[in-house]
Amino acid sequence: MDRVAIVTESTVCLPQGLVTEYGIHIVPMEFSYEGKTYRDGIDLTPSQFYELLAQAKKLPTTSPGPPGSYLEAYREASQHAQSILCITLSPKFSTTHNSALLAKETAKEVLPQATIEVLDSGTAAGAQGWIVLAAARAAKARASLAEVMDAARSLMPRVHLVALLDTLYFLVKGGRVPLVAAWATSLLNIKPVFELVPLQAEARMLHRARGRRQALERLLQVLQDKTQGDGPLHALVMHTNIPGEAEGLRERIAAQFDCAELYITDFTPVIGVHCGPGLLGVAFYMEAGPGHPKDQALTSAPQSAIK
Repeated sequence: MDRVAIVTESTVCLPQGLVTEYGIHIVPMEFSYEGKTYRDGIDLTPSQFYELLAQAKKLPTTSPGPPGSYLEAYREASQHAQSILCITLSPKFSTTHNSALLAKETAKEVLPQATIEVLDSGTAAGAQGWIVLAAARAAKARASLAEVMDAARSLMPRVHLVALLDTLYFLVKGGRVPLVAAWATSLLNIKPVFELVPLQAEARMLHRARGRRQALERLLQVLQDKTQGDGPLHALVMHTNIPGEAEGLRERIAAQFDCAELYITDFTPVIGVHCGPGLLGVAFYMEAGPGHPKDQALTSAPQSAIK
């Protein structure tokens, strides 16, 4: 039996191969569109979702996994591990954290043999994915629950997410920016570049680039500015239904940086519903230097991870 199992949501943007390799238990988020509910990654793939989104007159609505879904994940995980760590999307984006906590309380009665902890990742999407993966790698190395939580927490302040948007149209439809802002950016062909601030789960505008080419250069410059350090880079390229552009970004990152890991994945539809098709981004961190040997041991990966 394993010492610790990892539970998280389908928002993490991790390639399925990594989810399978590290035995990560995924709670699917849900979408509702035209009266029908879909489970993320089960009933509807990300690419199918973004095709639907591009044609939708009314935005699909998203909802967190209910407490029962987390309880079921805990039940399944408890069959293989003594302890469980559930790492959630930031409460600023969703109520998933609350669902996970409610399920933990119920589990005290129905799964009394399992020790369960719930950790707010302080972020989302691929940045959350790296934190989950750090915990899962520690768990696979048979670390204790406390050590697994330390592995996750040590990465939280250092994992970044930077992305460019093709349009503000979907943010307008969701009521998150004024219509006049979308008109202005559309007329001037402005492509916003933003970052997700670590631990704060706060989207911050970095650049208003003219066209996608300039936006991509700004994105790469931000990546360069934030990766000054001794260790190699761990990067996860994310996109909303633009696999060709994602591959192009992956190739440029591979050429410009010393990468320990480099993957391509779909951006989580739960947040992508507000960003729309055409989003291109990267979640990344620098491997810790000599002063953090434990972090290096738990998060490093072979060069074969550059895919």
